[in-house]
Amino acid sequence: MVNGQVKNIGLPEINNYKKSDYKGGTQNWGIDQDANGNLYFANNSGLLKFDGSSWSEYNIPNNSSIRSLKVGGSNKIYAGGYNEFGYFEPNEKGKLLYHSVSKLVNENNRHQIDFIWKIHQFKNEIIYQAFEKAYIYNGKTLKLIEAPGKFQFSFVVNDRLYFQDSSFGLMEYVNGKLVVLPGTMVLNNTEVWGIFPLSKTKMLVTTLDKGLFVYENNILTQWETEANAFMKKNSCLGGVEIQKKFIALNSVLDGVVITDLEGNILQHINRKKGMQNNTVLSSFIDSKNNLWLGLDNGITFINESSPFTYFGFSYGISTVYASVVHNNNLYVATNQGLFYHSWGKTFKEDSFELVQGTTGQAWNIQVIDGQLFCGHNRGMLQVSGNKVVKTLDSNGYWSLKKIPNQPNLLIGSNYSGFAIFQKIGNEWSFRNYIEGMTKSASTYEIEDQNVWLKKDEFLYQMKLSNDFMKFKSIKTYQNLSPTERGIASIQKINNRIYFQNNNHFYRYSAERDLFFEDKQMSVLFKDLPMIRSSFQDKIGNIWYIYNESIGVLKKDNETGYENILAPFSNLTGNILFDYLSINTIDSRNIFIGMTDGLAHYDPELLNNFSSKPKAFIRSFSFPSDTLIVGNIPKNKVYEIPYQSNNVKFTFSSPTYENLANVEFSYKLEGFDENWSNWTTVSMKEYTNLREDDYCMKVRVRNSYGVISEPAEVAFTVRPPFYRHFLAYIFYLMAIVGIVYLIRQRIKMKIRKNKYYETIEQRRLYLEKEAKIRQEQFELEKEIERLKNDKLKIKILAKDKELVNNSLQVVKKNKILNGIIHKLKDIDVENMDDSVKFQFGKLNKSIVKEVNADKSWKDLEKHIKNVHFDFLKRLKEKYPTISPRELDLSTYLLMNMSTKEIAEIMNISSGGVELARYRLRKKLELNKKENLIGFLMSI
Repeated sequence: MVNGQVKNIGLPEINNYKKSDYKGGTQNWGIDQDANGNLYFANNSGLLKFDGSSWSEYNIPNNSSIRSLKVGGSNKIYAGGYNEFGYFEPNEKGKLLYHSVSKLVNENNRHQIDFIWKIHQFKNEIIYQAFEKAYIYNGKTLKLIEAPGKFQFSFVVNDRLYFQDSSFGLMEYVNGKLVVLPGTMVLNNTEVWGIFPLSKTKMLVTTLDKGLFVYENNILTQWETEANAFMKKNSCLGGVEIQKKFIALNSVLDGVVITDLEGNILQHINRKKGMQNNTVLSSFIDSKNNLWLGLDNGITFINESSPFTYFGFSYGISTVYASVVHNNNLYVATNQGLFYHSWGKTFKEDSFELVQGTTGQAWNIQVIDGQLFCGHNRGMLQVSGNKVVKTLDSNGYWSLKKIPNQPNLLIGSNYSGFAIFQKIGNEWSFRNYIEGMTKSASTYEIEDQNVWLKKDEFLYQMKLSNDFMKFKSIKTYQNLSPTERGIASIQKINNRIYFQNNNHFYRYSAERDLFFEDKQMSVLFKDLPMIRSSFQDKIGNIWYIYNESIGVLKKDNETGYENILAPFSNLTGNILFDYLSINTIDSRNIFIGMTDGLAHYDPELLNNFSSKPKAFIRSFSFPSDTLIVGNIPKNKVYEIPYQSNNVKFTFSSPTYENLANVEFSYKLEGFDENWSNWTTVSMKEYTNLREDDYCMKVRVRNSYGVISEPAEVAFTVRPPFYRHFLAYIFYLMAIVGIVYLIRQRIKMKIRKNKYYETIEQRRLYLEKEAKIRQEQFELEKEIERLKNDKLKIKILAKDKELVNNSLQVVKKNKILNGIIHKLKDIDVENMDDSVKFQFGKLNKSIVKEVNADKSWKDLEKHIKNVHFDFLKRLKEKYPTISPRELDLSTYLLMNMSTKEIAEIMNISSGGVELARYRLRKKLELNKKENLIGFLMSI
């Protein structure tokens, strides 16, 4: 079903670019590609350039539409419009500038040029073809070819240049002359839009309204093929050759068809199948053999190099849960029912048809013993051809599986548990529901008479009874081992049931009633992404689901398995995680169910995208300028001034397949330590870069995960004037000068400091001498003070001694007064005279001694003299204090006891305490303050 590169199964990826996308005119008359992979389009509004990331527009002087273009050598893009032709060439900054060649035409004749419809590079010359003339440009001069009648179009085929003339048919340009091709004048009444080689001696000639012709041995005949019938009906606008094996033919009314060299239509793509317009004005095969179409309104990209094609809404199918080929029909189970299409018939036109009686949710379609079964929302259906022939059970079913060693029994998973189907003769029928399990799930496997069911986070082991009427035992598991928590999936690989979690695969041992890890299988999945589930197809490939995509371990008899991951990134997000549908018909025909249809995968075409993509730094901008780097010779180092140190880079890659999945990663050496994360943003800006040497590197990763070699742009940010090399020389000279001045100043200061130091030392000497004298004086004063203190201490001691003596005198006088009072009590009248005389004499003597004793007054006077300063301070501080309180204060200061004070003051001890209380009150002392200590502090 697959012929060479072009697949006739399904539709390739189609991307449409509207005029609002490329911001140009509607019609696109020509397409070409340069050495860097950039695409150019001859558009009504000018020359369009597409680099995979952005569109640019360039105009010719009279702003006319461009009707033809040709990418030549030396980065020149030759273009032709109305009364104007020339070429675009990048200037020293990479910007495309237009250079007019038509100025070489006589000024009086330029208005007669008309449109340039074709441009060819032929034998080192550029041919600009208009209706009346062809202009041949050799890089310096221009020469003309006059049309015998009127030129229509021209073509280069097998290195030969052909013109269609309205009077002579096809003509070949040979050595500066036009030579008529015999037998082609029948084409004078139509327009030839394309000529293609079918062999070395045979050419295909396509006309606008007469169909397709073959020219061989000077004879022109109709090409009676399927392609000719199509073009007679829809009008041909030329086309393009594909790998010398196929031809893409443009039509006016019904899109594009791709045929083989025998005229069989392999693909037909039109508006119904995804194109935005049915009129194809131009077509082009890019460097990766993908097809570009210039439409009457817009541009279309067709990914012919991909190993994937698709059946979607244009084929009448939606979400696909399963597919199978049976009796030369491809059956597809969808959310709308069961559909089918002839497997032997081409897919290019017909949609899938609904199998009668299957409208609704079809979960599965499978072939068992040559019969077709459909697990449906309305029951288990048996299908034959295009209709349901039998409903085995009306309960909703997921799928059927064979019971080992029971060729006439099937077990089916339904909405309410499980059921058994029995084959009697050649007819299958419902037998019974299995009691004991009512949970509904599509993920189950059977081994011997053990049914393993995965539902939510639980795994159920259910043992069938011998009569298959019930599950006689059910065990539930949540973990595969003490260290392996959880159970992700259950699958049968190589006729063994495996239980998987975190890419570790386990099997069950009935003898030991436990799960044990299969190391060989775990190693197989060790370096793979964390999978959700896996499935083995009929040729031994192991498919697995991870994240939002799928991968496959392709069976290889020599090396075991080859992991293939990258191609399926295009399917990311469209896979049904819980209903992985892989239908492997053979090694080149694999169908994959998706949320929006069915994908056809041909692994043999993988080598078409294995080459690395190319990354380009499209532009390098800074405030004062913009450089189109892709158009400038490599290995050039750019210098930018410091004031322009805010730079911006834009990236591109001539990778046009699945543009939404093309990602860039960049690194500015000298600034970034690591590569950036992958991003679809094709721009990066850096601000406030310091002066240094930098190298911007960019990589691209295509939709298949293949990473390019990095593209590089080296540049230098010049330092500001104050950090320039010459500035540093100036700074060095200034520093040397400043150091010299500072040194001289320091020397002068040292001399000055020595002078001041001498003076200071003299001053310090004098101060020290004066200080010594002062200290000597203070010492003398201290000695004198100490002498005075010693004297005072002696005086105080004498005072104390005086007081003590005075107290003795007072005591003595008191005793004497007592004696005097006692003598008065003696009756002297009874004494004789001599005794009486002696008694009188003794009494007078005692009285005289008492009256003559002035020791107390002397004591009081002495005390006041000694404590004069204290009494003065106390009187000044407390003016209201009485003389008697002054005396009490003095006695207390002298540390006299209460008894001593009472005797001196001639009062009782209680009187002393009362006097002390009154004194404390007058001195305003609280209870806690010591009276004597307070007096000593005055």
